[in-house]
Amino acid sequence: MSESGNQLFEESGGKLLTFLIGEQEYGIQILEAREVVGMLEIDPVPQTPDFMKGVINLRGKIIPVIDLRLKFRMEQRKPSSESCIVVVDIQGKLTGTIVDFLVGVVTIDEAEFEDSPDLGSNINTVFIRGMAKLDKRVIIVLDMAKILTNEELVLISKPESV
Repeated sequence: MSESGNQLFEESGGKLLTFLIGEQEYGIQILEAREVVGMLEIDPVPQTPDFMKGVINLRGKIIPVIDLRLKFRMEQRKPSSESCIVVVDIQGKLTGTIVDFLVGVVTIDEAEFEDSPDLGSNINTVFIRGMAKLDKRVIIVLDMAKILTNEELVLISKPESV
């Protein structure tokens, strides 16, 4: 098992917060999640990447919001009544991520976790920590620290400087 796989079990006991984007279920280490909020009004920020939807004012704190659908190059959809914003810690920066549907918290055993598969040299899977097999479900476990490149982190951290 990889270092990131071991970290998943040592730090969070295999607990994942899971959500849907389209039909696919994704999970993040429970410790990466800070809170889940319903869809709020998102104020757009000019000259930012397409996947950055803007910023929200969450109890007086300005938080950038990214759309994981667009980050993953999926078809854009208007948020539904089931869409929500999962606030995560990405390299020390609180960031909102729009997901289609919050599934909940699951606990996986080490035997149910496999490291990220090799999908070929042309496919960037650095942000995939691995895959969890739970019952008949396959959950793609994301590494939120690697979702954004350093350049993208700079863009969302200081959108006014772009």
